[in-house]
Amino acid sequence: MSLVYLLLGGNTGNRIKYLKSAVEKISDEIGKVIRMSSVYETEPYGFKAKKQFINICILVETNLSPHQVLKVISEIETSLGRKRKTEKYVSRTIDIDVMFYDDIILNERSLIIPHPEFHRRNFALVPMAEIGRDFIHPVFGKTIGTLLEESADRHKVDWFRDPLL
Repeated sequence: MSLVYLLLGGNTGNRIKYLKSAVEKISDEIGKVIRMSSVYETEPYGFKAKKQFINICILVETNLSPHQVLKVISEIETSLGRKRKTEKYVSRTIDIDVMFYDDIILNERSLIIPHPEFHRRNFALVPMAEIGRDFIHPVFGKTIGTLLEESADRHKVDWFRDPLL
C-alpha cells in the first residue's frame, strides 16, 4: 500500500457538494481516505475570480500506481464537470492534484511528483500541514511545517469549516 496526499479545490457551483463528491469517488476508486484536513477558503492564485476557492488535503491509502491515480483523478474531475482550458489558472468545479506519492520523486511530461509548485502555495501548504505537518518533502528535505513557515506566499487562506466527513 502507498500513501498519497491529494489537494482538492474548486470555486464554481456548490463548492462543498463538489468536494464531498470528489472525496467519495476517490474513496471508491483510488483507496481509503485515512486523513482529511478542514476546509479552507482561499484567494484565487494566479488570476482574478468572482468567487473564492475552497480547498482540502486528503491522505489516501492506495494500491494504484502514480499513473493509475492520475488517470482516475482525471476521470473524477471530468465526471464532476471539470472543463479543461488552455489557460493555466481558471475557475473550476473541481481540481485534484497529486501533491505526494509516498516519498517518490517522478519527473515525467505527464506527471511530476512532488507537485512542482506545492511549496510556493499556501492554499496547498496550510491544509497539508494540518494533516501532515511532519511529512518530509522528498526534494527539499524539509517538513511541511517548515515549508509553511518559510513560505513567501501572502494569499489569504481562512478556515472555512471542519472536515467534510
